[in-house]
Amino acid sequence: MRFLALFLIPLAGFAQRATTFETRSATALENEKIELLTLNNGGAFVSLILKDDAEKMNPMWNPVALARMTKGSARFGDSLGHFLCVDGFGPTSKEEQAAGLQGHGEAHRQPWALAAQSREGKTQQITFKTRLPLVQEGLTRRLELVDGEQVVYVDSTLENELAFDRPINWAEHATIGYPFLAPGKTVVDASVGRCKTRPFENPPGKHRLNSDQPFVYPAAPLIAGGLTDLRVIPDPPDSMDHSGCVFDPARRLGFVTAINLEKRLMLGYLVRREEYPWLQEWMNYSSNLALARGLEFGTQPFDVSRRQTVEMGKLFDTPAFRWLPAKSKIGTRFLMFYTRVPAGFTQVDDVRQEGGELIITDKKSGQTIRLAASLAL
Repeated sequence: MRFLALFLIPLAGFAQRATTFETRSATALENEKIELLTLNNGGAFVSLILKDDAEKMNPMWNPVALARMTKGSARFGDSLGHFLCVDGFGPTSKEEQAAGLQGHGEAHRQPWALAAQSREGKTQQITFKTRLPLVQEGLTRRLELVDGEQVVYVDSTLENELAFDRPINWAEHATIGYPFLAPGKTVVDASVGRCKTRPFENPPGKHRLNSDQPFVYPAAPLIAGGLTDLRVIPDPPDSMDHSGCVFDPARRLGFVTAINLEKRLMLGYLVRREEYPWLQEWMNYSSNLALARGLEFGTQPFDVSRRQTVEMGKLFDTPAFRWLPAKSKIGTRFLMFYTRVPAGFTQVDDVRQEGGELIITDKKSGQTIRLAASLAL
């Protein structure tokens, strides 16, 4: 019995388990504070909840659940929650299509193998690996979760199997959805300034924003004239727009947050700007409440083809793609957090990491949230 007890201690200390999400196989990573579900096929982060939240509100976009709600069909079969677009973010050329390459890259369509799991002190780690056969690249993603923290640390490595340098497109398609994303109840803040609305080639339709226009976040130009505040979700919703913004070049770390003011819950990301210089916001505000908003940080201002990003080169003096050298690896690191906010906390002016903490500030209310964040970014 004494031997058995010693054997069980490390297993009990590792909180990773197999589960399902919307009938799809997934892996849960959890501690006493939060639980994150990652799909085994495609690697999307599809659920993030606070353990002590009675409602278990998940901020991640779930088009399958929204289709049930609206009695419609799920339009985005391979796309849920926060999924990874690599290598590619946007449509493909006719030649790429003929070769079998689909939009938004291969990573979110490939099986991800659980390659390793471990615990070091208070930190548990799980590592996934997959291969992107058409572009001949290898991808490794490691997730870390520390006991007592509401922060998930995400490290990724992309390896070029070929003997030449290549331009790559990489985006973390982090997307929030209804009911966390709700008209008049959810606000989005980010450490961005210079932005541009996406050019649209078709008639405006349900677009609210003027095509191909520069602006300073959050005051975006309307087709009807004047400006609108992109922080807030329009009420009633009935539009779809897209913008690209540069993370503040004066900051090493950029942030984007979303707060549901009614539930007083906040999802946020802190990213390294040299790896993710751009924030895209896809604002899909359907009148039937099947709402989605992308908080998409990556290497380019819009989800367009590889050719278009290379031809663009730069926007606002910021590169629109990243180089992956021959037979080499490049990496990224970011963190995401989920927390309650106090009454009166209605906006985020700053997120910084110092002294083993995330410090999140609302200057309007004069309030600050401090979350344990012991692993450096």
